[in-house]
Amino acid sequence: MTKFPMTVKGAKALEEELKFLKNDRRPELSKAIGEARELGDLKENAEYHAAREQQGMVEARIRDIEAKLSNSHIIDITTLPHTGRVIFGCTVDLINLENDESTTYQIVGDDEADIKLSKISVSSPIARAIVGKEEGDVVLIRVPSGEVEYEIAEVRHV
Repeated sequence: MTKFPMTVKGAKALEEELKFLKNDRRPELSKAIGEARELGDLKENAEYHAAREQQGMVEARIRDIEAKLSNSHIIDITTLPHTGRVIFGCTVDLINLENDESTTYQIVGDDEADIKLSKISVSSPIARAIVGKEEGDVVLIRVPSGEVEYEIAEVRHV
């Protein structure tokens, strides 16, 4: 079975969501279903059907999180020796060689990616282009508008 990379923060976030769903959301929905049952005829009971639908979504999410955590390979980047090479979990400063603009990304697992937080998936085109490269290397990255050259300015293990 394939293991999927995940950062320590990503694993912790999934564990917290799982705990919330199991300890708070699941009992809350169980209570709502019980209260809706007391309202009478289940065939035309919108509250009952809505609560059951939410319960199904919560149970599916719980199974999804449990599967992700059981198939994850959690990588703590802070414990790995700094070599200047771009690897999963590191934070990379890139300089666009056309306009000298600097961009910073952290390379994370697919489920953790959030471009608003400068976290890109390890399977994204940018990450695929820079993983394995070292500080000072120039890489050509294909973007929707064409190709852009970036220099890897700094690789950090934070």
